[in-house]
Amino acid sequence: MPSRATTEPAVTSFTAQEALVCAMVLMSIADGPMSDSELAMMSRMVQDLPVFADFHSADIETVTNIVASLLGRTDGLDRAITMLCDTLPMRLRETAYLLACEVCAADGDATQEELRFLQDLRIGLDIDRLIAGAIERAAKARFQVI
Repeated sequence: MPSRATTEPAVTSFTAQEALVCAMVLMSIADGPMSDSELAMMSRMVQDLPVFADFHSADIETVTNIVASLLGRTDGLDRAITMLCDTLPMRLRETAYLLACEVCAADGDATQEELRFLQDLRIGLDIDRLIAGAIERAAKARFQVI
């Protein structure tokens, strides 16, 4: 009798909102497990930003599971970034980059892994270096402490 492999259906696309959450999740796990401050930041942004008007913060977990599944593949990061590009128009690619920067800034200093991921994300999303620099500086300024 032939064996039947049970596998999850592969996710091949995101909605725009899922793609934005994917960028945040990828950023949050770039340097290891997602921290509480990163998860709290993602939840706040999903609740507060107009782009997430009909998206529920509980769905962050669903996207996180999809991202974890993707990253289990050899080409997972490349596939995730390709899915982001396929889903998002340029104006929302900049939003995705901004959201990733906000998550990076949420827990203090950026690690080398996080900075490397931001560079890969910028290149993958085809965001101009000057625009990316402005977005990064704005996120850093928002999280300055006295």
